[in-house]
Amino acid sequence: MSVLEKLSSKDAIALEEEFGAHNYHPLPVVLNRGEGVFVWDVEGKKYYDFLSAYSAVNQGHCHPKIVNAMVQQAQTLTLTSRAFYNDMLGRFEKYASETFGFDKFLPMNTGAEAVETAIKICRKWAYEKKGVPENKAEIVVCENNFHGRTTTIISFSNDPVARKNFGPYPEGFIKIEYDNLSALEQALKTNKNVAGFLVEPIQGEAGVFVPSEGYLLKAKELCKKYNVLFIADEVQTGIARTGKLLATCGNCSCPDRHCSGTPEVKPDILILGKALSGGAYPISGVLANDVIMEVIRPGSHGSTFGGNPVAAAVGIAALEVVKEEGLAENAHQLGELFREELNKFIPTCSIVKSVRGKGLLNAILINDTEESSTAWDICLALRDNGLLAKPTHGNIIRFAPPLVMNRQQLLDCVDIITKTLEEFDK
Repeated sequence: MSVLEKLSSKDAIALEEEFGAHNYHPLPVVLNRGEGVFVWDVEGKKYYDFLSAYSAVNQGHCHPKIVNAMVQQAQTLTLTSRAFYNDMLGRFEKYASETFGFDKFLPMNTGAEAVETAIKICRKWAYEKKGVPENKAEIVVCENNFHGRTTTIISFSNDPVARKNFGPYPEGFIKIEYDNLSALEQALKTNKNVAGFLVEPIQGEAGVFVPSEGYLLKAKELCKKYNVLFIADEVQTGIARTGKLLATCGNCSCPDRHCSGTPEVKPDILILGKALSGGAYPISGVLANDVIMEVIRPGSHGSTFGGNPVAAAVGIAALEVVKEEGLAENAHQLGELFREELNKFIPTCSIVKSVRGKGLLNAILINDTEESSTAWDICLALRDNGLLAKPTHGNIIRFAPPLVMNRQQLLDCVDIITKTLEEFDK
């Protein structure tokens, strides 16, 4: 079969079913083109993308500046490994470090790799700087977290599907309730070997749970009090998704009125991925200041593809687009509008309980059990009506469109969503 041979949706799905491992349960739609906020299936039907590849495509599908940077670099030099220097990596490291306000940037490829990298840095810092006895370091994490699916990361997940039959699990993690400062202080106070606190500023995969006002700031203060590193996993929430450059507000690039008077919450270690590339190429990374990052020395960590020239060129372009097009401010304004419009509708409809979120990372809670198929069926109907979204945790539907969306497009999508929900309220 030629790779250029045109496939129907049915044929494309059948190929994946037969030859691919069944590690995902995709919505039954086969896409073959994207531009801005839109995607098209192989039959030519047009959809609003309301997932953005889990926030990897914040800058919109096939953004010309990002694609051009990738193509030009791919035609010049693609990979050297880190056995040699290349003329793009240092530029990317400088740009990323200055953009987010850190001394050093360590590039990797995937979000899970970046989380693993942060864990290694945190533990090494604990042994070499804090004086924790070797092999005794512990990291505090939150229940219902999602940081990836490596064996280390699933060891501190409480999702049975992610964990079951993948053990034995690595130790060294303490799980506490999310958005619970008392639980955090208790863990830090009673465990002298705690090296870090790893947290998502908003728990996206768990259903877009936004913590209480001031939670992140006070958590950071507790970490400072007990000499523990505050590690923010902004793989999904970073790069303007929540209406700020970062959900933790660190080095916020948005107008002050968007920060609600909250003091800066700057992580000790910042984890980024997804939209760091605009969805064009796998790029992730970890940022920290010298006093932390200097524990990484030659041979202690690496990646053949991490920091390759194509990634560096794409990463710079992706971050430039966010700044040049004001995507954080746009996400803030459209997010406010989205929740305002949904909150007008919700009292008139019994099928949806509530909407929650920040910026353009939002979710609606469907009035049914997690075990029901209602949210999935609603997503199928949304697809039929020209909008693509997907459930998380059974009865929650996450909405995260590209940040290049405009006001009229957002209102069109609100209309599709509300009319679809009305169909299930009859």
